[in-house]
Amino acid sequence: MEDEIIVALIQMDLAWESPQDNLKGFDKYLEQLQSETDVVFLPEMFTSGFTMNPENVAESMNGNTIQWMILWAKKLNTAIAGSLVIEEEGSYYNRFVWINSDGSKYFYDKRHTFTLAGENQAYQTGKNEGILHFKGWKVCLRICYDLRFPVWSRNTMDYDLLVYVANWPSPRVHAWETLLQARAIENMSYTIGVNRIGKDAKQNTYLGGSAVYDSLGATVFCAANKEGIFYATLYKDQQVATRSKLNFLNDRDSFIVQ
Repeated sequence: MEDEIIVALIQMDLAWESPQDNLKGFDKYLEQLQSETDVVFLPEMFTSGFTMNPENVAESMNGNTIQWMILWAKKLNTAIAGSLVIEEEGSYYNRFVWINSDGSKYFYDKRHTFTLAGENQAYQTGKNEGILHFKGWKVCLRICYDLRFPVWSRNTMDYDLLVYVANWPSPRVHAWETLLQARAIENMSYTIGVNRIGKDAKQNTYLGGSAVYDSLGATVFCAANKEGIFYATLYKDQQVATRSKLNFLNDRDSFIVQ
């Protein structure tokens, strides 16, 4: 079990429906990645922006972007994770893909598709739990709109790290900040939010606000509205000690998620 892990969050503007341009943009940050980094997080739909035209950008789980992720993960000896549009058997998924340094894969399909933008019509709803094990940490993967539904992220599985990748627009940035902090507090877990900046083809603006919160909701780091790669070190023993002293999770209610 590793007590400490170093996470990197890449926050940048995304070229609309242009995977090639976006991968080039991320290349410049990965080329300067600190050698001790354990995992790099990219935003939601990092190859395309939040598009409702999945047929324009969809790839397979063996496609160019997955191969790109595998190449970088092996080269840097780090995990790389973010969401992109995946097509399987004629259906499209907003899929949070995690690639380990050995090339092994894990994924989580977005459960709460954003009906306000018609995501529920363009993409299939996910069914898997989104829990993985990484260097002694149990990690829970979630995507954007999932943030508004606390029962789905309820820490009934004793995870150590909760991660949301997003294209969260600026008019609702207060909700982004508040809900990330709330998820950290109620689940007594490190919580990471990775957002984009800039403007998309639909004229939606994004102010970023990628951040890390600890198990009491204190801000470990916030990127504000800056483009770049940002780092944070997470300490599992501190979180374990906090949970042991303030064992609020023991008193949580039980819910059945259907």
